[in-house]
Amino acid sequence: MLSPTPRTQVRRKRDRQQSDPTTLHAVLDEALICHLGLVDADGAPLVLPTMHARVDDVVYVHGSSGAASLARDQEVCLTVTLLDGLVLARSVFAHSANYRSAVVRGRARRVTDPDEHLRALEAIVEHLTPGQWDHAKQPDRRESAATAVLALDLGEASVKVRQGPPGDPEAVAQGDDRWAGVVPVTTVLGPPRTCPALPADTPVPAHVTRWVRGSLRGDPAP
Repeated sequence: MLSPTPRTQVRRKRDRQQSDPTTLHAVLDEALICHLGLVDADGAPLVLPTMHARVDDVVYVHGSSGAASLARDQEVCLTVTLLDGLVLARSVFAHSANYRSAVVRGRARRVTDPDEHLRALEAIVEHLTPGQWDHAKQPDRRESAATAVLALDLGEASVKVRQGPPGDPEAVAQGDDRWAGVVPVTTVLGPPRTCPALPADTPVPAHVTRWVRGSLRGDPAP
């Protein structure tokens, strides 16, 4: 079970905090982007949107090796939010959102082992674009050197979830009959668009077709 530390304990709406690590894994695995908060070399706060992938109890993020903010081991805060719906209540004060969010804190380490570095890049590519690692040209030594990878252990993490209808049933009891409800929010992949440098009739690879069709059907990520 997740054991919140003083840094990850939910302080507001504590009933929304989840303790099952599989929920944390599911949020990280479904999200296509995360935000990495850190302190840059000048001592100023910096939040970077980036791509990530989870491998067991470690999440990897990547960026340019030329970025000073990614060049060292450091304390970071990684966040992910999945927006599932907009909750429209009878009063503006009671409006909310249905969401699943994760916060991971800890000391990220710069991945320097070549084998782990390559495995992390493969995990990120396969998380975002299943099947592309074997389809595309894999990174050579120069490309790998240009890509920084940070690893963050999931030992200090929290998950917060809100699902359900508006939370103002007392308004109904008082006779307020204004419409209220939830507007679902979903993310799906669109039809693939062939690169204009290729002939227009170049077939889309089967792995791309499967992955896009699965998204349109709402299938879970591979």
